[in-house]
Amino acid sequence: MKKSKRLDLIPPYLFVKIEEKKAELVKKGIDIIDFGIGDPDLPTPAHIFKKMHEVLEDKDSSNYPTSKGELSFRKAVADWYKKRFNVVLDPSSEVCCLIGSKEGLAHLFFAYVDAGDRTLVPDPAYPVYKIGTLLAGGEPYFMPLTRENGFLPDLEKVPADVLKKAKILFVNYPNNPTGAVADPEFFKKAVDFAKKNGLLLVSDLAYSEMGFNGYKPHSVLEVPGAKEVAIEFHSLSKTYNMTGWRIGMAVGNREAVAALATIKSNVDSGAFKAIQFAAIAALSGPQECVEDNNRVFGERAKILIDGLNLLGWKMDQLKATFYAWVPAPKGETSSSFTEKLLEKCGILVVPGSGYGSAGEGYVRMAITLPKERIVLAIERMKKAGIRFS
Repeated sequence: MKKSKRLDLIPPYLFVKIEEKKAELVKKGIDIIDFGIGDPDLPTPAHIFKKMHEVLEDKDSSNYPTSKGELSFRKAVADWYKKRFNVVLDPSSEVCCLIGSKEGLAHLFFAYVDAGDRTLVPDPAYPVYKIGTLLAGGEPYFMPLTRENGFLPDLEKVPADVLKKAKILFVNYPNNPTGAVADPEFFKKAVDFAKKNGLLLVSDLAYSEMGFNGYKPHSVLEVPGAKEVAIEFHSLSKTYNMTGWRIGMAVGNREAVAALATIKSNVDSGAFKAIQFAAIAALSGPQECVEDNNRVFGERAKILIDGLNLLGWKMDQLKATFYAWVPAPKGETSSSFTEKLLEKCGILVVPGSGYGSAGEGYVRMAITLPKERIVLAIERMKKAGIRFS
C-alpha cells in the first residue's frame, strides 16, 4: 500500500522518541531523572474529580456532544475570561470547545491554509505550528526567537514577499519551550501587524495560569480590537493538571471560531460531555488549586535555577511556565549536551534543536518532578564535573 506524500514531511514526534529512549534505559535499571515532557506530576484537584464522578451516572452524559461544545461549558469559558482578563466573549459565537488545544490548533490549518500559503511560525516553537502547516500544504516561515530580543519575534523582519502569501501569525506567551513572557505592548504590536497584513493572529495561551513571584500573564484579547483578527487557544491541561482529560477552548474572532467549528463538525464529535461538565467545575470553582500549583512549581524553578547558577550558569529566575531554557556549555550542541547528561548523570532533557533550528545550543528542562529529584540532578551534574563555561 502506498502512503501519502504528506507523511514524508513529518519527522518522528519529538516526545515519542524521548519516551522510547527513557523506556530503554529504565529497562537496563538506570535511575532516570526525567526533565522531558511537560506533563504535570501533581494530581487533578479533588473537586473536579468529584464533579466527573457525579455526571458519569447521568445517562445524558453518554450521548453525542455538539462539536462546538455544550453551551454551559462555553458560558463557563466566557465567565472565566471576563474574571481573569476582563475580556467579554459571546458564548454562542466566540467560544468553541476543543478536545485539548493541540487538536484545535491542528484543525485550524485546514480552515485557513491552502497549498502554497505561508504561515509565520516562531523558531523555536511547539512542533504543531510547523507540522500543521505542512499537513495542510502550506509552507512555514520561521521567525527566530533570540535571547537578545527577549525570545520575541521581530515582526518587522518578515520579508514582504512572505507576507504576500502569509495567512497566519502564531504567538505563544508564556512560551514553550523558552519560558519567555510577553507584555501588552508586544501583543498590541502583533495585533496591529496582523491587521496591517490581513493575517489571522493565533495566540497559544496554554500557560497563562503558570506565573510566579507575582507575575500574571496576559491574553492577546486584552488588546482593544484584538477580536477583529485574533483567535486564542487555551487548555485546562496545565492550569488544573488535566493533560490526559483532553479539554480546551478556542475563543475570539467569531469567523475564525466558526471556521474551526465547521472543520471539527466534519472530523470529530466533540469532547465527552462528562469531561465538559468537570471542566465547568474547574473554571467556575475555587481557584486556590491554581495558586497551590504555582507555589510548588515556583519553588521547584528556584531550586533548579539556583542550582544551575552554582554550576556556572547565569540564568534569571522563571516568571512563567514550568520550562527552563538552558544554554549548552561551550563546545556542546543541543544533542551532545543532552547525550552527556543522559550518559553521565541519568538526566533526561529535551534538545532545543528539536523545536527548530534557532533552538540549537539549548536544552529544555521541565520541572514536572519533585524538588528532591531536582536537587539530586544538580548533585549528579556537580559530581560529573558538568559546568557552564
